Amino acid sequence: YDIILVFQVYSIVARMNASREVKSVELPNCKLIKGIETGAEDLEILPNGLAFFSAGLRYPGVKSFEPDKPGKILLMDMNEEDPTVLELKMTGSNFDASSFNPHGISTFTDEDNTVYLLVVSHPDFKSTVELFKFQEEEKSLLHLKTIRHELLPNLNDLVAVGREHFYATNDHYFVDQYLRSWELYLGLAWSNVVYYSPDDVRVVASGFDFANGISMSPDRKYVYIAELLAHKIHVYEKHANWTLTPLKSLDCDTLVDNISVDPVTGDLWVGCHPNGMKIFSYDPENPPGSEVLQIQNILAEDPKVTVVYAEDGKVLHGSTVASVYKGKMLVGTVFQKALYCEL
Repeated sequence: YDIILVFQVYSIVARMNASREVKSVELPNCKLIKGIETGAEDLEILPNGLAFFSAGLRYPGVKSFEPDKPGKILLMDMNEEDPTVLELKMTGSNFDASSFNPHGISTFTDEDNTVYLLVVSHPDFKSTVELFKFQEEEKSLLHLKTIRHELLPNLNDLVAVGREHFYATNDHYFVDQYLRSWELYLGLAWSNVVYYSPDDVRVVASGFDFANGISMSPDRKYVYIAELLAHKIHVYEKHANWTLTPLKSLDCDTLVDNISVDPVTGDLWVGCHPNGMKIFSYDPENPPGSEVLQIQNILAEDPKVTVVYAEDGKVLHGSTVASVYKGKMLVGTVFQKALYCEL
């Protein structure tokens, strides 16, 4: 029994990268974004430079600076010289904004250029996908539908492939908080990826130690999945019938969270946790650091992986996402601030 216990402790320390110290990689032109104080766990930038942020996530076991306040969706125009964020109004007769708890987000643009925003939310710590229509003139989101399904019990992130069609990650197998903690501690790689459409819902990939961010190549042929506690990014080939076939995995020396894909170059930009133990046991005197990876030519035999930004938590606590637009980069965090950088 003692040997098993020692092994499990060693395993959790290794999976959390608990002994890693951050080697600083600074960027000269970065500033904190005013108006983001309770996290920007995920973000997505439209081709016209409008960026959506999900803010105010409350997640079991993770710090929240405003645990009693609902989350919100923020908007920023990256084309402005000194961009600021504004909170989007959310309308819709059947939408309960008071329980809104946004996590991963994804956009889908229809043939008529209508933009839909799909948001993972955790009302009462359950999992839903909230479908909104973006109304740019009114700076608002019109709520269209709440999606729930038994195969979507522990949602983390999603990537839209249609207005109501998406791939999504479940980061745990168990729903019960006690069993979830044992799943995490024992390293049970039981989390999965689900394909959802109104008439077809199925698991398309499984066996992940905390499936996290998910994204897609610009040509829509490949799906990228971040496996947080295995420190891996997986590449899957997407087929016409929506099934996925594993192609390759890329090992990273960090806990990989959300993945954004540059629509021009196809590069992956990944928000990472260099030391995951500091995320799950928050200490303001020793805060979690932040790290951003750029991955070029991920399909090549030897992809180029660059640490674009890294620091020990003096600026950002726990980076979860990074995305670029015309030489500028946004970096979000799970519960704290967000950064705007000129590359």
